[in-house]
Amino acid sequence: MIEPFDDTYFMKKALQEAEAAFDKGEIPVGAVIVADNRIIARAHNLTEILNDVTAHAEMQAITAASNFLGGKYLHNCTLYVTLEPCQMCAGALYWSQISHVVFGATDAKRGCTAMGTHLHPKTTLKGGVLADDASNLMKRFFIEKRNLN
Repeated sequence: MIEPFDDTYFMKKALQEAEAAFDKGEIPVGAVIVADNRIIARAHNLTEILNDVTAHAEMQAITAASNFLGGKYLHNCTLYVTLEPCQMCAGALYWSQISHVVFGATDAKRGCTAMGTHLHPKTTLKGGVLADDASNLMKRFFIEKRNLN
């Protein structure tokens, strides 16, 4: 039996955010931050719309969760993100002291593990949750992008 609020459940919510990014012509990365089995932040990439290289889904989610909680630390929170965080996002997650990071697809070139970036010592990292779904969405985006050019 699947628990109603497990990693798969929340990753599906992050994938909905990634689809929203896809629909806006953004690289389809979505994120949600959860505290006590409740989504406190939802976000997706907005780098094109905002013309801001730092407007990654994780960065948007960190800001929204911090505003929701009224503080800069995300203790006892979990980030679900469809793609492994990059070095910039991993740095922000380090400073937020988030408790858990769960990602879908691995980013073999720019992901935090490939780049050797460290998260906060108390942060756990888990990858591969609905990785095929996240990876397929990303592939579909770039295939469509290439066909338009």
